[in-house]
Amino acid sequence: MMRSISVIIPNYNGKHLFEKYFEHNFNVIHACADEVEIIVIDDASEDNSVKYLKENYADKIILIQKEKNSGFSETCNIGIQAAKNELIFLLNTDVKLENNYFKKLYKYFEKTDTFGVMGRVIGMDDDQIQEAARCPKVSGQKIKPSNFFYLKNKNTLTPTFYLSGAIALIDAKKLKTIKGFNEMFNPFYCEDQELSIRAWRLGWKCYYEHDAICRHEISGSTKDHSKKRDIKMVYFRNRYYTHYLHLTGFNLFLWHIQVIFTDIILGILTFQFYKAEAYFNVFLNRKHLKTKKDEFQNLMKERNTNHSLMDIIYQIRSFIGNKEVVKC
Repeated sequence: MMRSISVIIPNYNGKHLFEKYFEHNFNVIHACADEVEIIVIDDASEDNSVKYLKENYADKIILIQKEKNSGFSETCNIGIQAAKNELIFLLNTDVKLENNYFKKLYKYFEKTDTFGVMGRVIGMDDDQIQEAARCPKVSGQKIKPSNFFYLKNKNTLTPTFYLSGAIALIDAKKLKTIKGFNEMFNPFYCEDQELSIRAWRLGWKCYYEHDAICRHEISGSTKDHSKKRDIKMVYFRNRYYTHYLHLTGFNLFLWHIQVIFTDIILGILTFQFYKAEAYFNVFLNRKHLKTKKDEFQNLMKERNTNHSLMDIIYQIRSFIGNKEVVKC
């Protein structure tokens, strides 16, 4: 069954990527969807991205220009709010879709509790897997994704801890209900994981389809965005944000203790000061984080769900159970 799709493409200085991949993706999407709108949100690019799009695709896309650069989450949220179709496809500029990518994903939306599904991501010039399904791993109170995997039995749906924001097909109504990405995670990193945790906690499911394939140019869209140290700080800050938002009570207290000893003290001793800076950001922004946490708790009450982070970890693991797992 064909579906209507709103394609959300965040862009920052991606003219060279549009030149390489957009025309191909445009044709793949239109061949596999009943109705299509392509929304490109430019995050205040400093190259000629906007000029290129206006000259070549003015009548084929909806182009939204931001005056100030802010990052992935806010940029995508602008597109999500503008989207009108039943499914939203989040697509990065550095991705090339293989033919029939969507036809292998539509079946998941026959299930009413599906939040979204993603396909396999491999290299642009090789078949090395860059993204596949993930299962949550627990180390004390720290939660992180496992290595890539999929379930061998093709008649069994493969759950994933989170959907990659680069190639996720998501139910538009559910994505808008959940209010898109948390913009505290700007400019990038971990926002797709935190979004997926919220979806799981609301009783929805995230899936992975191994036979839907796309190719990815490594670091094609962010390689010049920030200095290496800044990227590490943002990465750890957003990991800490995720734990703070989704752990409660004694579990949250134990997480603080664990992070102080395993990350902060050890990080200072090994001159990894960005970890302490990242943790300090949690306290600096704790009021805003609490507001976000309270808002989500209210949404859970409205939907009559009370799944904790530990509950969804158990749920995903139970879903996989004793099925044959292929690690990749």
